[in-house]
Parts: sequence; C-alpha cells; structure tokens
Amino acid sequence: MPARRPRLVPARAHDELVESLATLRQDLELPTAFPPDADAEARRSAVEVAVDPSASGLHDLREVEFLTIDPAGSTDLDQALHLERTATGAVLHYAIADLPAFVAPGGAVDEEARRRGQTLYAADGRIPLHPVVLSEDAASLLPGLDRRAFVWRFVLDDGAQPVEVTLRRAVIRSRTQWTYADAQAAVDAGTAPPSLDALAWFGALRLERESERGGASLNVPETRIVADDGGYRLERDAPLAIEDWNAQVSLLTGMAAADIMLRGSIGILRTMPAAEPDDVAAFRRQTVALGIPWEDGVRYGDYLRGLHRESPAALAILDAAAGLFRGAGYEAFDGTPPDDPLQAAIGAPYAHVTAPLRRLVDRWSLVICEALANGREIPGWAREGLASLPKTMARSDGVANRLDAATLDRVEAALLAGQEGRVFEAVVLGRREDGARVQLSDPPVAAKVAGLDTAPGETVRLRLVRADIATGAVVLEATA
Repeated sequence: MPARRPRLVPARAHDELVESLATLRQDLELPTAFPPDADAEARRSAVEVAVDPSASGLHDLREVEFLTIDPAGSTDLDQALHLERTATGAVLHYAIADLPAFVAPGGAVDEEARRRGQTLYAADGRIPLHPVVLSEDAASLLPGLDRRAFVWRFVLDDGAQPVEVTLRRAVIRSRTQWTYADAQAAVDAGTAPPSLDALAWFGALRLERESERGGASLNVPETRIVADDGGYRLERDAPLAIEDWNAQVSLLTGMAAADIMLRGSIGILRTMPAAEPDDVAAFRRQTVALGIPWEDGVRYGDYLRGLHRESPAALAILDAAAGLFRGAGYEAFDGTPPDDPLQAAIGAPYAHVTAPLRRLVDRWSLVICEALANGREIPGWAREGLASLPKTMARSDGVANRLDAATLDRVEAALLAGQEGRVFEAVVLGRREDGARVQLSDPPVAAKVAGLDTAPGETVRLRLVRADIATGAVVLEATA
C-alpha cells in the first residue's frame, strides 16, 4: 500500500493561517528587507572578492571532487565534503563557505548580521542572515562554480579517529548537489560515488566513537512544516541514515575546532552542562515504568539508539530524554579557557564552525581557528568582538525558538480547524504541571491537555474542543 500523503492545511483555513503568520512576524519584530547600504555593500563584495587562486593567494583545491548534501531546494550551501578511503582509514576534506571574505568588519553587512544573529526559518519564507547575493550565490558552495572555502583536512585511522588535522583557505569546485533522499537512495542502490559510499563507513564508526565518549544522538522524529502547492502541511519522519552520517562530519569538525581554540586559549565554545544526577535517576525510573528499562552498564546513547522509535513507550522516553540535557549556550574566552568546556550531549568540547552563511558565531570561529592552526595573528576585529557574541547569539536563539514554536502551533491549529468535536487518538508523551503533553497520530500534532492524568506511553482518545489559528491554541479534552 502506498504511503499516505500528509494532509494539507484545508483551503478554508489557508487565508487565516497566512494572516496569522504575517502577524507573528510583526509581533516578533522580525527583520524585513536589508538596509540599502548593506544590500549595496553585499553586491559590491560579490563582484570584487577574488576567487582565482593565482590572484588571491588561496590554495587551489579544485581538483578535489567535493559534493554537497542538503535538504531539497537548498541554495545557501555552507558545507561540501570529499571522503576517500585509504589502506589505513580515510582522508576527509570538509569545505566550509568562506563568508568572512565577503563581509567587511564594521561594515553595513556586518552590522546588520550582528543585529540578526542567524537565519530564521518561517513557514512563509526564511529570513536570511546575509543578503542573498552572498548567502545563496557568491559565497554559497553551489555546484560547478569556483568558490572560496575554509577547508578542513582530516587524516583518519581505521576507527575514523583523526590523527592529523589541518585547516586552510582555498578555492574549491563542488561537483554535485545531492538531496538527502537522493543520496540515501544512491547508497542503498550501490550507485553512489565514492565519497557517499565511504560516508556509511565513516558514520557508523563515528557513532561508535560517540558512544565511547558518552555522547548521544536522539534522532527523534522531527515535525517539519512543508510549503506545498501554495499551502502548508506537516511531515513527521525519522532522519535518514545519511543525515546522521553527515551530521557526524559536522560534529567531528566542531570538536576539532574546539580543540584548536582550547589549545590556543581563545575562542568561543558551544557548551552544555551535564545532566543533574537527580534528573538522570528520575529518567531511569521513567524508563522502568514505561517497560523499556535503561539497564545499569548500558551507555545512555546506546540505550537511546536501541529504542524502537515507533512504539508509544519509546516516544515518551525520547520526549523525556530531550529535556534531560538543558542549558546550552556559548562561552567566549580570551586567555583562561572555561572551567567546564564540555558540550554534554556530544560528550566533548565543541564549537560552531560549519554554518557561517546561516549563523553569526561561525564567522568568528572559522577566522580564529584558521589563524591559530597556521600560526598567524588573530584579526583584531575577531578578538575585539568575541566577548559580545554569547549575548548576541542568546538573543537570536530566543527569537528563533519563539518563531519555531509559534509557527508550528499555528500550522497545527490550521490543520485541526473546523474539526471541533472530532475524536483523535494520541500517545501521552509526558506529564506537565496540570496535565500532559500528547502526540496525535494523524495529523502529527503535539499539544498539552489540561487535567489529563494518564501515564506516559499510554494511548488516549481526545476530543477537539477548539483550534484557534490566530493564536495557535489547540484545546483537547479526554473522552471515553
């Protein structure tokens, strides 16, 4: 039987949803067009920044057959990779867009990017961190074009552990832009190019290394809002294996960057404290209550990876696990490194360096790492602006989180609008202060139900009382 296509927001609710999303942008005071001076500056740098290696002094790595793997329709391509197996392991080249080359410190683009902090993703269109002439054209690692990049080179042993790491600025030329779905299909069919084929080897071994250091990848099925034929729908799918493997490339690079910064006594880390012992004990008790106990001696990440993610009990466990590690933030330092540099969910110190087109902090991290790795002075602008970054990124993350949550609420409400009185089946994910959080099976809507006192992992029947598109409020009540 063919898979059921996710339902679109019904036509009767579409216009109200569009209006609600527009109002949300206003309420959150989201940026609109770029200031004219920033737009003009970006257009100039897109033309004037040298890309020819012979003229710019960059390393020429155009013979390396890089490729990109991104969601379908992506044009802001931050990363490209090339992975080649060797007799003793592999060599990984990982190219990151050289956005710093196009942004003049203290200029109009720099000023606006600091105000924005990151690219924001809304159902009705993204709000880019940089003018699209840069982020989706001149600085983007689009296929078949010469592009500037920071290129990390990892020599890996037979366990996919790095034994040598270098970083240099270069000119590259990506050969192919893959979507995740097409790349996975090629790997499964045995028709993938060598880099994609080797990624399966790399990803599996890096997940083993993650387990050894105590890290954990939740891989929770993600609810995504998809624009479709002028409307909106929700998709909830577990990540493809190649998404996990590709994520491990980024994690490896972020850990290497953190190591360079810590050894150089300057940089900015993405940190997260370890879970409190009482919280870990409570989580362990919950796994027992749900019938899938986390046994002593089993690593946390291994336990989560072993869950059958479609079972109601596993969904409740994953929901609880997502809240076990909290308090992620940024810590900048120039001199004495942080007392606790760990990113607990990763199980190692970590830095953001792989998305400069979409995240402000990566511009600093890349420039600092490249200078430290090659024994050069760190540019003055990078050192001077370092201390302000944690506050800037915290503010930007707050806006992004509010936008994500409120957008999803409104699309969910639009999917349910007009169905008041209908009874839905749902899984109880976890108890909340005066009720419970639930996940409807169809459509994939998550909501809080006041007064519901049912154990996590149980299936319940809920009647829709109200779905308010303007606010995103969904009211459900238990029914027999």
